[in-house]
Amino acid sequence: MQSFEDFYCYNIRVMSDTINTHVLTKAIERLSEEQSLKGLFHQHRDGNPLPSGKALEEIVDLARAILFPGFYGKSSVNTQTIAYHIGVNVERLHKLLTDQILAGLCFCKTCDEETYEEIACQRCLATDLATKLVERLPEIRAILSTDVEAAYNGDPAADSYAEIISCYPVIKALTIYRLAHELHVLGVPLIPRILTEMAHSETGIDIHPAASIGHHFTIDHGTGVVIGATCVIGNNVKIYQGVTLGAKSFPLDENGNPIKGIPRHPILEDNVVVYANATILGRVTIGEGCVVGANVWVTKDMAANTRKYNKEPIDNFDIEFDNGTGI
Repeated sequence: MQSFEDFYCYNIRVMSDTINTHVLTKAIERLSEEQSLKGLFHQHRDGNPLPSGKALEEIVDLARAILFPGFYGKSSVNTQTIAYHIGVNVERLHKLLTDQILAGLCFCKTCDEETYEEIACQRCLATDLATKLVERLPEIRAILSTDVEAAYNGDPAADSYAEIISCYPVIKALTIYRLAHELHVLGVPLIPRILTEMAHSETGIDIHPAASIGHHFTIDHGTGVVIGATCVIGNNVKIYQGVTLGAKSFPLDENGNPIKGIPRHPILEDNVVVYANATILGRVTIGEGCVVGANVWVTKDMAANTRKYNKEPIDNFDIEFDNGTGI
């Protein structure tokens, strides 16, 4: 015979399940309301690919193995097997890239309203764009080699190129940026931005794929660096952690919305050095050979070969004790 306590507990469980079901049902109804989905819902046609973080991570791994064989990918790579390993990786990269480029194309067009013939044309375009990116890989490797050289020559703590390639966040970030930039130049939507945000998460370095960066570029340490979409960076430029190359307030249209697509970030000419936590804002030009000191705020052009530092205030304590040399 069921005890009163068992009967009571049973009814409490039934009531609790009923209440929970009701709460969940109401939450689902509210989450499915058209008004709550405005601007936050993307409708797919069956068969269209989704941008995949997992696939893009594999693309990054494959690209690193192709660009830096022996440092990434299979440990069995040698001079006799390198062509085979690169061939296998390139074929896999091309397939994954095609799918992810197609996903980006469909995300930025109303593929749910397109015919199957139009979608087939989109896949042909995605295949062609993936092929063009693979064709650019030798040039990407060539410019990355200059970035490795710049990082090595710019850091006395670095013992070898191997250490730079294997350990330094700047090379990890620049590898992804230079791939993403080529995809951006080819007109691929969405995917380049996802890639550079993956690099941001991995390294703390935030480079927009639309930014233009020359050869022999390096970032020391890297954490907290921000490089905006319309930045133009010349050759042999070095920046340090915490640097922001950003925009000032945006011009607005008649509806009060920011006007997009206009140059709004700095231009750094060749041989510029920007030290830690400096902030350079707006479409200003930092001339060739300039040095921007740590924690400096720059909103105006700097003539070539000039320097800007924060003046250190003289403390009475420093005067009294001769800047720390003793009493």
